[in-house]
Amino acid sequence: MNHVNLIESCVTSNSLNEPTFPACKFHAGIFIPNNTSIMKNLRMNLIMILGTVLILSGCASWNKTQKGAVVGTAAGGAAGAVIGRASGNTALGAIIGAAVGGATGAVIGHQMDKQAEEIKNTVPDARVERVGEGIVVEFSSNVLFAFDKSNLSNDAKTNLDKLVIVLNNYADTDIELQGHTDSKGSEACNQNLSEQRAGAVSSYLSGKGIRNSRVTIKGFGETIPKYNNETAEGRTQNRRVEFLITANEKMKADAEKQASN
Repeated sequence: MNHVNLIESCVTSNSLNEPTFPACKFHAGIFIPNNTSIMKNLRMNLIMILGTVLILSGCASWNKTQKGAVVGTAAGGAAGAVIGRASGNTALGAIIGAAVGGATGAVIGHQMDKQAEEIKNTVPDARVERVGEGIVVEFSSNVLFAFDKSNLSNDAKTNLDKLVIVLNNYADTDIELQGHTDSKGSEACNQNLSEQRAGAVSSYLSGKGIRNSRVTIKGFGETIPKYNNETAEGRTQNRRVEFLITANEKMKADAEKQASN
């Protein structure tokens, strides 16, 4: 049960169409469902979300591998989706949602550490961030595309050729391509442009030997800005394509075997 359904389960209307809460009791300033199963689900969701937030905001001495292992164990897909929506960062939410956690997650995290370092060294024009058990690689559009265009520039192909080398060295990973735009222009045009740009990158990777089964594409248009759209620099940064690199099922299975030895 998600949080919207939880609220709906508590709220009914009286004859005046005013909300009432017959399925809940009021305690310490909040409404608590009387239904036991709902209470258990709510308690578990709160524990997962709180635990993940504490991990992400604290434990500064931990490395990304350790954080990835604990986040995966404590939260998994549900908390990853919540955090992704709450922070406006779809990459963060997707990667945390795919986490395995535990000793297996630690093994995956170690492999991702090595891959991220290789990408940083091989593709200096990319912004590389380790998140949990995955990697986010960000290219701004001025690296990949001309303004308002979706065809790859020659510089873009050079950068992608460098990235392909690393991606092929770590074949047991999945890649999600997320296209984004700034807020200039109509929402419909920006949505279409973001999808076209992610698609152009996917097609290029396929032509360079990256299996289609590894790649998915999503376009978000102008809906999830990471930078300030009120400045020219911020708009340039918002016109971006992000690579979300996560373990595929084979890597997860291999990591589980390694962790159990």
